[in-house]
Amino acid sequence: MSVVSCGKCGSELPEAAKYCPVCGESTGKTAVEEFEVASDELVKKIKELIHEGNVTKIIVENDKGEKLLEIPATVGVIGALLAPWVAALGAIAAVAANCKIKVERRA
Repeated sequence: MSVVSCGKCGSELPEAAKYCPVCGESTGKTAVEEFEVASDELVKKIKELIHEGNVTKIIVENDKGEKLLEIPATVGVIGALLAPWVAALGAIAAVAANCKIKVERRA
């Protein structure tokens, strides 16, 4: 029997684990899509992506490639927790002209 380790933190994973119990990293395959949006469309696009349902993580970067915000998929499941993320997105939109959105989806 082979031991499977998390690619992010190196912890040993249970046999049928979909996520690492230590760091939460997905153990399954994910596809990554990228979108470039103007700052005034940022909040609208993020809400659209969350409502699609198969998103596991959303990362917002500025035009220099610096990570500004990372939203885990669990936020999309619990709508009440989305409000602070939307507020943060609004602040980002106020200072960034263009943003890149990286979306991880279950493959």
